[in-house]
Amino acid sequence: MKRNGTYGFHPASTPDYLPAEQLRALQLDRLRKIVKRAFENVLLFRQRMEERGLTPDDLGSLDDLAALPFTTKGDLRDTYPFGLFASPLEEVVRLHASSGTTGRPIVVAYTKEDVAVWTSVMVRSFAACGLHAGDIIQNSYGYGLFTGGLGAHYGAEGLGATVIPISGGNTDRQIQVMRDFGVTAICCTPSYFVHLVERAGELGVDLKSLPLRAGIFGAEPWTDGMRKHAETAAGIRAFDIYGLSEIIGPGVAIECPCQNGLHIFEDHFYPEIIDPDTGHSLPAGAEGELVLTTLSKFAMPMIRYRTRDITSLEVEPCECGRSLRRMRRIGRRSDDMLILRGVNVFPSQVEAALLAVEGTLPHYQIVLTRSHGLDDLEVQVEVTPEVFSDKVGALEELQARLTKSLDHVLGIRAGVRLMAPNTIPRSEGKAKRVLDRRSESGGKA
Repeated sequence: MKRNGTYGFHPASTPDYLPAEQLRALQLDRLRKIVKRAFENVLLFRQRMEERGLTPDDLGSLDDLAALPFTTKGDLRDTYPFGLFASPLEEVVRLHASSGTTGRPIVVAYTKEDVAVWTSVMVRSFAACGLHAGDIIQNSYGYGLFTGGLGAHYGAEGLGATVIPISGGNTDRQIQVMRDFGVTAICCTPSYFVHLVERAGELGVDLKSLPLRAGIFGAEPWTDGMRKHAETAAGIRAFDIYGLSEIIGPGVAIECPCQNGLHIFEDHFYPEIIDPDTGHSLPAGAEGELVLTTLSKFAMPMIRYRTRDITSLEVEPCECGRSLRRMRRIGRRSDDMLILRGVNVFPSQVEAALLAVEGTLPHYQIVLTRSHGLDDLEVQVEVTPEVFSDKVGALEELQARLTKSLDHVLGIRAGVRLMAPNTIPRSEGKAKRVLDRRSESGGKA
């Protein structure tokens, strides 16, 4: 591992390997300070603490965190734009925001110290994937108000790598740059990388012949089936990175080469798992909603932020040697759930069922309609050119296998429509998986 002159970085020197007792002491110290900062500077948090008869002095241990109030995405919208800031605006050096597609945008703020923390966790993220100074990283996350682009950019530069800030879009140019510049790693959404692989094949570029060896993919849930497809098609290792703007952006957690869960940088982001219905804390290993508390974010502390992401925490040591706890890969969000005929359905379940059947491509859409007062679900999925050009009997047999797989995974009958290659729209960012047309066909539930 080469050293980076800016950070003097070496993985073993990071908090990734702290003994558990030392890590817990660091967490408690930082938790007390950040709760005190929020209490003194954020009106909404202070009011909620006072309603519970609590003060920062009541934090005697990490277990006491469970008594503190939650923060939700609604709180950020209700206090738009600066109501949750704990720093005066003159100390804020960066603002990011969501698109605001479901209402007011969510604004997040960073002090100079916050940007340094963000950079450091992204440096640790890239290092966990085996990247180092001398790597050439193509950053295809979007730049701008979205946190992905600049988060990855600062981290790659902090690592000492060469960064190509290409941003999203212009797929043909992405492939040209990847080939001509000798790119060794790429950052983008997993669905966009699949599109890049597909387009490269059409242009006669074999990604397996390039120096590319790693993909750092995030910003949307994806399955092991999608990982296998990406790794096999491009000859790379595909790593899942997790983050959200409300906490800091990308760099909250990352997979290591063991690819057995994502290590949470819990010296900066304290994780809990709760029952999404009751809000009660759940024990290690139980699946529930991930709740995160920022331990070192000055501009905008997030205390017990409900992410709506469903996962579990692993406490068993990882073979890589890191002492940081791992979370299972995010396969679904509680607010992504579809309820059809009384059955809970998640898009990730559909993807897993489709990719378990040979002959399909990881391009699909879920179309919801309504007839005679009942909801209907149709899954449109592209098939490989070989299968599509085969006999009608082969297509019918594939359709039957897909229907059976979906029925087994979802527990409900879903229609399956086989699509020719390149007929489902490609996305240059997050893939749009669900088309809800129930209001066009008899009223939405």
